[in-house]
Amino acid sequence: MSTSVIEPGTRLAGRYRLEERFSDSGGSSLWKAIDEILARAVAVRTFDPEFPRIAEAVTSARSASRLTDPRVTQVFDADDSGESAYVVSEWVAGETLEGMLGKAPLEPGRAATLLYEASEAIAAAHAAGLSHLCLTPRDLVWTTGGTVKLLGVATDAVLTDRHSEDAAADDVRGLGRMLYAALTAHWPGDEDGSELPAAPAADGVPHAPRQVQAGISHAIDAIVCRCLGIGQAEPLATPADLAKALRGVPRTPLPLFAGLGHTSPAPPRPAAPRRPATPSTSATTQPHQPPAPEPPAASHVPPPRARAQRHAAPPAPPSTSTRTAAAHGHAAPKRPANRALLGVAAAALTVIVGLGAWALFPDKKDDSKGGGATDKGQTSAPSTPSVAKLNVQGIDPAQQSRPDHQDTAIGKGLNTLIDGRAGGNWETQSYHGADFGNYSKGLGVLLDMGKPVKIANVKIHSPVNGGTLQVKVGDSRSPGDLKAVGEQAPNGGELTITANPQATAQYVLVWFTQLPGGPFKGRLGEITVYGSAG
Repeated sequence: MSTSVIEPGTRLAGRYRLEERFSDSGGSSLWKAIDEILARAVAVRTFDPEFPRIAEAVTSARSASRLTDPRVTQVFDADDSGESAYVVSEWVAGETLEGMLGKAPLEPGRAATLLYEASEAIAAAHAAGLSHLCLTPRDLVWTTGGTVKLLGVATDAVLTDRHSEDAAADDVRGLGRMLYAALTAHWPGDEDGSELPAAPAADGVPHAPRQVQAGISHAIDAIVCRCLGIGQAEPLATPADLAKALRGVPRTPLPLFAGLGHTSPAPPRPAAPRRPATPSTSATTQPHQPPAPEPPAASHVPPPRARAQRHAAPPAPPSTSTRTAAAHGHAAPKRPANRALLGVAAAALTVIVGLGAWALFPDKKDDSKGGGATDKGQTSAPSTPSVAKLNVQGIDPAQQSRPDHQDTAIGKGLNTLIDGRAGGNWETQSYHGADFGNYSKGLGVLLDMGKPVKIANVKIHSPVNGGTLQVKVGDSRSPGDLKAVGEQAPNGGELTITANPQATAQYVLVWFTQLPGGPFKGRLGEITVYGSAG
């Protein structure tokens, strides 16, 4: 079946109903679709039968499906055995980096945080033997759920027929260009990579970010220059090197929702002519279209400036001190004071002060009982113990399963859950339903803190959507003896389960009590326990 005759309403594999085509170029089309079995939105890419790299595209998608980093778009299905080849991936809703920069650059600390997350995700892909090669501001999304997502890992290079003898260096340059754009709202790459204004350059080399935008530190400017070969500094060789460098600069935590905070635009500079924006339709969801080898077709993403005006955070109100100073600055001219009125005011003030003192100290006889006059309402509250990351001393698989059907997969990849990296390769077996096929009540891992500690919250990375993750704590290694402190449905990224009130325990159980669908398999990334010594 040719891509050109596929219409909305078409079903692929008997389950993926195509709803809306968002792009059609280069021999493939991107659709928003509904997975009718799991009742969720998905992105589906279909191919024209004449597209020369169908098998290679499907193979790359299958390779990408094995990535466990939650910041990489998850691939659900890929097939080229039937009449119509297709790739199914998660539907990512949010704001692209290009859309965020339509009005102004990001605040440098948040730009550094955003690209640090992206660098770690690409580093995880390289560790698995995969790369991107086509990174642009359209590939980085700040989702409506408050997470970072990278689009097109492994697949975009095939779709656009990109090859590289040094994929690590190419992806470092791509990440460096995105960081440059985040800091300056100018694009230092090829014209078809972004609708942002071109970065000012001399002899084909972009000016350093500090020459384009004020307020950028020397440290982060130097990192960008090392990525893009600006100046004589030693270049960064791999995405992991870039992530390590960004760990050493001040980074601002990202907010839960879109609207990342912008710096004031730099004064106008003579360089960087602005390219006309491509007309497009409005959409709040960002399906991904890789850079096409030929001039790109109209994008479904609204022009950056229009998007920025819709999503930009409202200006912060002036501080109280500023408002007060402004009020004083516009006070009415002073008039001669009436001495009689001043006398009355002074007498009234004396009475008020006296009444206030009486209210504070109504009966001095209490002094002898209390050891001196005190204001009980101002007694300091006991200090709350500070919350910090706790060290996990050991980790083991945990399950409540039938003796004849123990899950043997959950004993693998345990240390990847506590190694300080967001990715992890822990997973359960596949089952025939969310209830483990009635073989188990729960599957997960048991963290041993080494001694009883106060547990405030547990942060969990999980690359799946749906199901139920539960946290239980206690002083027993048996799941049935532990106390549940909370549960949430995984959202494809990081979630936090808070113990309220804080619980004292030696063991922390993180497990699936219900599996996500399609396939019915639980997967976990990094687990971090926060609290204080017992």
